Amino acid sequence: MSKDISSRVLAISESATLAVDAKAKALKAAGRPVIGFGAGEPDFPTPSHIVEAAQKAA
Repeated sequence: MSKDISSRVLAISESATLAVDAKAKALKAAGRPVIGFGAGEPDFPTPSHIVEAAQKAA
């Protein structure tokens, strides 16, 4: 079964965040020291005042 992809879908550009993350991973894999500022999880807990504000806003 063959599916055609819409030209509008093909025109969607790559996510800048994901592009930076991919570049950082490639550099790291090549042995370069990298501080990644792309997608990911922080290595520290969310400060309690931010958690409380988010809970109040929800």
